[in-house]
Amino acid sequence: MVPSSRLERRATFGSVNNLGGREILVQHLLVSEDNQKLLPEFQERISGGTDLSELAAEHSICPSKENGGILGWVRKGQMVPEFEEAAFSAPLNKVVQCKTKFGYHLFQVLSEKEELLLQDIDPNDLYVKMQDPIFFNEAQLIDVREPEEVAQASLPGFQVLPLQQFGSWSPEITTKFDPSKDTYVLCHHGVRSLQVANWLQTQGFKRVFNVSGGIHAYAVKADASIPTY
Repeated sequence: MVPSSRLERRATFGSVNNLGGREILVQHLLVSEDNQKLLPEFQERISGGTDLSELAAEHSICPSKENGGILGWVRKGQMVPEFEEAAFSAPLNKVVQCKTKFGYHLFQVLSEKEELLLQDIDPNDLYVKMQDPIFFNEAQLIDVREPEEVAQASLPGFQVLPLQQFGSWSPEITTKFDPSKDTYVLCHHGVRSLQVANWLQTQGFKRVFNVSGGIHAYAVKADASIPTY
């Protein structure tokens, strides 16, 4: 069976379940076991200046050959174990060989980056975290509701950045907040906060948590002392 361009995923991870960590950009070619003898020739041609993408387009049996062998950005848990182990331990840009049940691979890790995390957090989980004073030192809390809403119900530690005033505070977001720290975003029902959470990722924030259901769900599910409106 010909593998998919992700080498037959072993699991599916949605954006709300990512565990964080490295992502790598991988380019490869795949040949069957019967054609293993071609690999030394390919490596010699690469050493002589031939690009791996050219060889992949011509010789690979993986569907990724249509993209010059580019598998795209991948993270752990998306590839078969043998390929994953080799890829995540390979030096950047070095041509590496490995064998999987699909055949023999030549591949390069072209680039790497820290994986972004956007995750919903259940109000009950947030409530538990907020019982620990250390949480307020380690996390960044943003409430994107309007001032009149905050006056009716609020949670401690949240800095108010009204969405309707986006133009006034957005240019300074990376100076007022640390993109490397866990950032929690809150609104009334979780819709506006999700918009801001997605935008924060475009600004380089690596770990962003949207409070699922907003402060309304927090009041109903986690803390009845918070008013609903």
